[in-house]
Amino acid sequence: MKRIKFLAGALLATSLVTGPVMAKEWKEVRIAVDVPYEPFEFKKPDGTLTGFEVDLGNAVCEDQKWKCEWVIQAWDGMIPGLMTRKFDAIMSSMSITEERAKQVAFSEPYYNTPSAWFGKNSNSKIDVTSKDALKGKTIGAQRGTIQDDYITKEFGDVAEIKRYSTADDLVLDLKGGRLDLVFLDYPVGDETVTTDKNYAQIGEQVKLGDGIGVALRKRDKDLAEAFNKSLAKLKENGTYDEIMKKYFNYDIKM
Repeated sequence: MKRIKFLAGALLATSLVTGPVMAKEWKEVRIAVDVPYEPFEFKKPDGTLTGFEVDLGNAVCEDQKWKCEWVIQAWDGMIPGLMTRKFDAIMSSMSITEERAKQVAFSEPYYNTPSAWFGKNSNSKIDVTSKDALKGKTIGAQRGTIQDDYITKEFGDVAEIKRYSTADDLVLDLKGGRLDLVFLDYPVGDETVTTDKNYAQIGEQVKLGDGIGVALRKRDKDLAEAFNKSLAKLKENGTYDEIMKKYFNYDIKM
């Protein structure tokens, strides 16, 4: 845990060194999310945006007394949208990686969950750690995610990798018989795949990355500091735990 926090802090510190920048008084903040990505961000039947990250983000906004606007953005346009000022922050399960830290700044990590394989019960005996077992299989992942990077690196030379813009499309193709397996953030798969009793987690969970952070433009050091301050406060005063327990029966806090 200490190593992870140190790395995230180092990424934040190094990514914010852009020379002197005038501090901005933030009153309105636009936060991007990729919807649906249940249980982190999704819409209720009445169209209201909700989910773990939405509730947590709203709590940060309340603590900072910001007027916050949630912007729905497809995943592959997240960082470009941030850079072109379509929004000010990304709070949408973005894993902290050294590659991304070359482009954006990150807050301290605020949660971490494993990734996992999912498929039909009939595929439950597949050894998802074996290239031989996955040879010729069709595997799905959400485009541009840490899960996409992992399966491409580990199995791209033996399996057919199909990439999707949304997790919903990925799950639809799995249940439509067009994929043998999918590799997803575990809570998303648990929420969208295994609710159907014909499907299950395949193999062991896989830990990837150094946690999830809020992504921001490198120049917005004051905004990053504000997110860090409020997230730490919400963890200390119990608000984080209250929100977490609405969506998870296990601890994801960092």
